[in-house]
Amino acid sequence: MKTCPKFTFGVGDRFAHGAKAQLQAFVSAKELGIDICPVWNKSNREHDIIGSEPQTTRDAADQAVKDLNWTSEYLLDADHINLGTVDRFVAPCDFFTLDVADDIGEPAAPADVEAFIAKHPELIGSVKVEGIDAPLEISKELVEKTANQFLKATQKAKAIYDHILAAKGGTDDFVTEVSMDETDDPQVPAEMLIILAAIADQGIPIQTIAPKFTGRFNKGVDYVGDVAQFEQEFNDDLAVIAHAIKEYGLPETLKLSVHSGSDKFSIYEPIKKAIARTGAGLHIKTAGTNWLEEVIGLATAGGDALELAKEIYAKALEKKEALCEPYATVIDIDHSQLPSAEEVNGWTSEQYVSALTHDQSNPGYNANVRQLLHVGFKIAAQMGDKYLDALKANEAVISKCVTGNLLDRHMKPLFA
Repeated sequence: MKTCPKFTFGVGDRFAHGAKAQLQAFVSAKELGIDICPVWNKSNREHDIIGSEPQTTRDAADQAVKDLNWTSEYLLDADHINLGTVDRFVAPCDFFTLDVADDIGEPAAPADVEAFIAKHPELIGSVKVEGIDAPLEISKELVEKTANQFLKATQKAKAIYDHILAAKGGTDDFVTEVSMDETDDPQVPAEMLIILAAIADQGIPIQTIAPKFTGRFNKGVDYVGDVAQFEQEFNDDLAVIAHAIKEYGLPETLKLSVHSGSDKFSIYEPIKKAIARTGAGLHIKTAGTNWLEEVIGLATAGGDALELAKEIYAKALEKKEALCEPYATVIDIDHSQLPSAEEVNGWTSEQYVSALTHDQSNPGYNANVRQLLHVGFKIAAQMGDKYLDALKANEAVISKCVTGNLLDRHMKPLFA
């Protein structure tokens, strides 16, 4: 098993032109005494939309590492894969996010549920978990209900893990994550404990788990929800993970992952406090913010680059229904607050940058514009070389945006 570093940070690079600027943020963080391992991630859907392959992401990451003389570890994530999509990721990737969200709720075989309950009498009754004030009161009915909801999903995760293992020639030289965040309901501590027991039974050497938390984690914008409730859930989950490691022999490197959304600024402080207090690790993702910083960089550059940014917005607005539909559960766009293409065509560089940059203190910031463009990367993909050439021509200003966003808005608030 490849050991996962304590702090890992997932970054997306839609067009494989931002890896060096992204890695520069990790270099600068290390100079500040913040040791974070970069994890480049790109989903199967994103590859299909852009027309790329996982090897492209690997090549870009490897080149960035070479250019910046990065000597620490780095990883490439097969993001949200399942049995039907994993094969193209096997060779280039060394981090696999097993997405079993679609399997949650699919009942397991009654005999499997009965066997699970019989194997885990310790789960029934008052279960004391260090770090949680009151014992978890877990009835046999709750164990049965949770097993019916999640056991099949853990079996599917095992099937994906075994497939990867076989495809890699039996060598477990990769990090395994299980993702359950893209579901309707958050998992309470008792459910988390039961799920981790089931994962341990499957023999999956899980090192990060992405649960569903209360609240909305929309693409490109801040967390929407009760921050105090999130803090309680996050701390409870840390305690349950520590308990499960001791109880079920799960890897000591097992840690929480916060996936959903891209910018989660309001919950960074409670996350920072929790990992400092407990010494726990963390995996966190920013995903599509790199693509948005590319557009911000184009707008900042002005001239033809600004005109291209305006064209991207106009086409995204024209095709907003088709662009938004696949992401309907993770965006909240007030379409009445989207400016017309004509209005945006009249914007200055400063106006465009203000609207798109995630700075809630700026009166020009428009979360609706940001979410639309976040899911609008397909527009740039359809532009082909026109967009890629603009990235190359404006590399310096775009790189400054990409690096600054990761370092100043994400890494420092979380780890400094």
